[in-house]
Amino acid sequence: MSLRQAAMAASAAMALILTAGASAANAPDGKALYHERCGMCHQTIGMAVGILSRRLADESKGFLEDRKDLSATFVRTVVRTGIANMPRMPRGEVSDAELQAIADYLAKGRP
Repeated sequence: MSLRQAAMAASAAMALILTAGASAANAPDGKALYHERCGMCHQTIGMAVGILSRRLADESKGFLEDRKDLSATFVRTVVRTGIANMPRMPRGEVSDAELQAIADYLAKGRP
């Protein structure tokens, strides 16, 4: 490999690193979005907490952040289609990228 080729390869690698860093920095914050978009119902004394806390086997007492069984797919599906007392949320309320960040946050790494 010539010196010029090595310099070009190093430059390309640096561009990839910078792009990846910028993408991570621009990625939506799932926790903040959850608190902003979902917290009205799913935190403290929200209606969803009251309803979900009635489930006898639910150790989370209705707090989604404390659940250990949520997958990102389940969260996205419930948000877009609704379930029981939860209405569906259209893309105008929460974008796909925001929903993905929220789902990833609640799923804690579960797909």
